[in-house]
Amino acid sequence: MRKKMYQNVVANHFREHSSIYLFIVVLFLIGVIFGAIIVNSLSFTQKEDLFFYLSQFFGQVSDGNVAGATDLFKQSFFHNTKFIGLMWILGISIIGLPVILILLFMKGMVVGFTVGFLVSQMGWDGFLLSFVTVLPQNLIIIPVFIIAATISVSFSLKMISRQFQKKVGHPMLPMLGRYMFTFVVAILFLCAAASIEALISPILMKSVINSF
Repeated sequence: MRKKMYQNVVANHFREHSSIYLFIVVLFLIGVIFGAIIVNSLSFTQKEDLFFYLSQFFGQVSDGNVAGATDLFKQSFFHNTKFIGLMWILGISIIGLPVILILLFMKGMVVGFTVGFLVSQMGWDGFLLSFVTVLPQNLIIIPVFIIAATISVSFSLKMISRQFQKKVGHPMLPMLGRYMFTFVVAILFLCAAASIEALISPILMKSVINSF
């Protein structure tokens, strides 16, 4: 019974915010495309310099000279948590709405640039490398960011609506409580993504690099 209730809550959430989700997903995909386009706009020298540093990193990975799993976990977790935390803060501020959208666009641009650069420089090997290093943790991170951005935008729009409408809407405290709870859940998912990035991605990356 409780499981069905949760399913109804989730279904109602996505139905109620479907237009925002659509906008956020499209914005993220535009960011990915823009990041891939930027790769083509780089000069030959810039590409050579980036690929040189990338080759050095691959060499370190192949030799096992990379940060430990604990350090990788902390770096990934705190980086993504700060990103989510910034979205949360921007969501409760009226002026933070456009910044949320910019942050998500930039996240898409980074993903697009990373994959685009690897593919443009290494072809099929680059695609395979990006598949095992970028995809696993981002299967969790990207949906979490999209959901977090949607909730932040929705909350910010409600804050703006309360400022410009004279009638009293929903009580603010329960809304804020639900808003905080969703971000706590998001952080738990980011913890799982950081574990994948720290424990699984380095093994996959090393195996692919050694097969070149």
